[in-house]
Amino acid sequence: MESDFMDIKIEKIIRTKRKTIALQMTDNATLIVKAPFYLSDEKVKEVILKHRKWIEKKKKEIEKRDPKYSPKEFVNGEGFLYLGKFYKLKIVDFQDEPLKFDNGFYLSKDALPEARKLFINRYKNMAYKKILERVEWYAKKRGFKYKSIKITNAQKRWASCSPKGNLNFSWRLIMAPLPVIDYVVVHELVHLEEKNHTKSFWTKVKMLMPDYERYKEWLRKNEYLLKI
Repeated sequence: MESDFMDIKIEKIIRTKRKTIALQMTDNATLIVKAPFYLSDEKVKEVILKHRKWIEKKKKEIEKRDPKYSPKEFVNGEGFLYLGKFYKLKIVDFQDEPLKFDNGFYLSKDALPEARKLFINRYKNMAYKKILERVEWYAKKRGFKYKSIKITNAQKRWASCSPKGNLNFSWRLIMAPLPVIDYVVVHELVHLEEKNHTKSFWTKVKMLMPDYERYKEWLRKNEYLLKI
């Protein structure tokens, strides 16, 4: 299949044993198609054209994004998010630990080959401390009883609450502003009492965070920035 047709740019088509076709827009506004082995190119084209309006809408949304997302290169002066603010990276010749944070990120030159791994580990540590602090604050305020907190590598879910009361949060949340983290924390704590997103669930969320919709929307619009 050609990579372009009807002005829709297709980055790649991934053929797998899956039973259905899936369309995904990338951060550079191109389309990734996931399709079953047995589905012909013509059928794939039909599905893409059928969803043309959705594709065009997503493409426009991505093109309007400000700031734009660029894959991290781990170079001097590059900005990395922490609690909703960009902090510059500085590559240094030597320091007693590979990556430090002090109103900016400082990365040892000899640790550059492992930069991404080091950032993720640093973010995980930051996330655990900050999220634990916020969970404990809201739990005490409302009397929630949870069992444990875990920081995960989840890419598609910001957080989850198990039937046993275990709370899981993606490390990527530490890049979001604190009120956004608070919204996710409140969301999962309320799930300790309300398993589904019923009217009662959202009423309880609003009682703890009257303007939660503002931060829910921020997360929806800016989640593309919360990755490295």
